[in-house]
Amino acid sequence: MLEKIDLGVTIDKETYRQEKERLTVRLGELQRTLHDMGIPVLILFEGWDAAGKGTLINELLMPMDPRSFRVHNFKKQESEDEIFRPFLWRYWTKTPEKGQIAIFNRSYYSDLVYRKSIDALNMQGLMKQANEFEQALSDDGMIIFKFFVHISKKEQKRRFNKLLGNDATAWRVTPRDKKENKHYDKLYEKVNRGLELTDNDCAPWVIIEGEQKDYALIKVFSVLEKRLEKAIETVNKAPAIELKPLIHEGDMPFQSKILDGIVLDQVISEEEYQRQIKEAQKKIRLLQFELYRRRIPLIVGFEGWDAGGKGGCIKRLTRNLDPRGYTVYPTASPSDLERKHHYLWRFWRDIPKNGHLGVWDRTWYGRVMVEPIEGFCTQEEFDRSYREINEFEKQLSDWGAIVIKFWLQIDQDEQLRRFTGREENPDKEWKITDEDWRNRDKWEVYKIAVDEMLLKTSTVNAPWIIVEAQNKYYARIKVLNETIAAIEKRLND
Repeated sequence: MLEKIDLGVTIDKETYRQEKERLTVRLGELQRTLHDMGIPVLILFEGWDAAGKGTLINELLMPMDPRSFRVHNFKKQESEDEIFRPFLWRYWTKTPEKGQIAIFNRSYYSDLVYRKSIDALNMQGLMKQANEFEQALSDDGMIIFKFFVHISKKEQKRRFNKLLGNDATAWRVTPRDKKENKHYDKLYEKVNRGLELTDNDCAPWVIIEGEQKDYALIKVFSVLEKRLEKAIETVNKAPAIELKPLIHEGDMPFQSKILDGIVLDQVISEEEYQRQIKEAQKKIRLLQFELYRRRIPLIVGFEGWDAGGKGGCIKRLTRNLDPRGYTVYPTASPSDLERKHHYLWRFWRDIPKNGHLGVWDRTWYGRVMVEPIEGFCTQEEFDRSYREINEFEKQLSDWGAIVIKFWLQIDQDEQLRRFTGREENPDKEWKITDEDWRNRDKWEVYKIAVDEMLLKTSTVNAPWIIVEAQNKYYARIKVLNETIAAIEKRLND
């Protein structure tokens, strides 16, 4: 891509003045429209050191309402907190909410170019993750701009020398900057290849000729104006979408019927349970320390029928663990802030550090169970969710996490018995709600959704483990044993 760029392009002062005045006013108008329409915007600035990214960002901010944008400066060297998280974690957590603009000064592309530890194979895999990240955000309605500010090796050296010649600015030129200029030609090939691998329809690269700063600014402003106007027009012309339930009883007559094939007659005595639970809890505590020592993260998700025993299993799983090394996340309906982001944002935000455990009481699978049944998502959103979830879990696995997903299965009679028992017990009546009874009436519909979910999202990277939970003792022991087995397998590998 870079080899096609003419760095000699310029703009005369009068044209620059007129266009800057017009575009400054127009971008302010567009920002207010985006805010009112709830359209999020992500703007990435990449480019050579001394290419002028900071100046372009400063100029861009001038016409904008500061309440509706946020600038994030990502250093080439990650913090310790960021190093211990997945590659995209620090970017997912900074994505803008609806109606807001986020500006990234450097991004995941700089990570890929400047990390010496990334070989060619890993680089391609991480580039794929970057593409998946942008596609998920774009599909959710975000407008993504990617600017690469390009200057020649000669111009970069001239700017470095100018900075070095002034005591007030010499500090800005680091040994790393000088090294970049020295190895410019070699780095050029890596940068160019990265741009080609990540240039896509939902987030195309725009190369900014940065040698004349006036021209660079007008080009950035003009690209923003045209694409934002088109995006606003597209949203205005889109027909209104009426949210409605997407899954009904009787749908998918050729469904896999996974749940119907589960045998629920497994039983374990209380005496045997007490013996096994103590042994398993001691073992998993030792394994927790080994995970921490080797910096291996563990992600455990629990799904299942209401009253299926998720809370009891989580309590026994974590009973003997070091509390400094794990967090349990109870997943409820999304908050107002969470609804302003991509549905995976709140789960990315809580990903544990390397060597730590994250346990979710209900998970991101609400997207493909609760939301389509209750009419909280569109058909288009539902259709792409399986792909997005599988990509999310593979990214966690590629990062090095052990990903375990439990589905706790009981039958309707057992659920009714547990519901009634909760209502009759003053210490447990808070655990039963009108919504639980309402969901019970939709048992057959939920069964359709669960069957499809289990079939489409049980992968090598993140397999579903079905837990026969009719007997609580058996379920708790199975959860502990399966978790131990998954950890030991990773440690042995």
